[in-house]
Amino acid sequence: MPQSPLDPEAFILRWRNSSASERSNYQMFLSELADLLGQPRPDPARGTPELDGYCFDRPVPFRNTGATGFIDLYKRGCFVLEAKQGSSAGPTPDPAQLSLLPDAPATARKGAAVRGTRGWDDAMIRARGQAEGYARALPDEYPPFLVTVDIGHVFELWADFSRTGKNYTHFPDATRFRIRLDDLRDPAVRERLTLVWSDPDALDPARTAARVTRAIAGRLAELGRSFEAQGHAPDRVARFLMRCLFSMFAEDVRLIPENSFRDLLAGLRGRPEDAAPTLAALWASMDTGGFSPV
Repeated sequence: MPQSPLDPEAFILRWRNSSASERSNYQMFLSELADLLGQPRPDPARGTPELDGYCFDRPVPFRNTGATGFIDLYKRGCFVLEAKQGSSAGPTPDPAQLSLLPDAPATARKGAAVRGTRGWDDAMIRARGQAEGYARALPDEYPPFLVTVDIGHVFELWADFSRTGKNYTHFPDATRFRIRLDDLRDPAVRERLTLVWSDPDALDPARTAARVTRAIAGRLAELGRSFEAQGHAPDRVARFLMRCLFSMFAEDVRLIPENSFRDLLAGLRGRPEDAAPTLAALWASMDTGGFSPV
């Protein structure tokens, strides 16, 4: 059963200074993340692939080497997650001072690498490669998401909705695939992670595009019928709507100034006597080129 959702501020405050070793922190961090998202915590491992559908340290045999790897967190049908523990740069301890503390350990574990360095970048690239290797070693599926995590700092999302394991790419794109700990204050960001945990296919852009296309087609059909009911011929209505759609496309790709056609239509609302000559002048200029006073 899911735990009670945590307060994002409390979660961020609790984890923002984590360092030490990955092994020390990742299971607690990810369990509390599940609480924050209102999702069940991972199940106890049972030792068989069929039963271990959502667990830590899920074993996967590599067919080409015979070795066994362990997925930090796996959820069947959703994701493979690989965690690292980075650390923030801090002052270098004075060896002379450390020598005054006889019980202090000789070395302190401060994570995989210092954030903001080339070493940290390399560690996250390796984490992504490990996650993809685990996904390809699974016997029965390629999950739609890979998730790489620097505990207490950042999440990175990679998706392949084809489930072929051949095209894991930044999700939703190369500028927004990285979610920082502070971003969890945003309900939309938390909703995105919640869907990665619970319903990853709902994030498939192809499904979103299909829904939007169906909605737009329905609106255009309704608009076309209203024009025809006013006595306009269907072929003239179709050509008019096609020109409107092309003009909207043209402003989206900056062939004409951004939002210029949308703003023109808004300005013509309630002025049908001005609409026809204004649109005719605009489309004539778009057809032949040159300056358009519209």
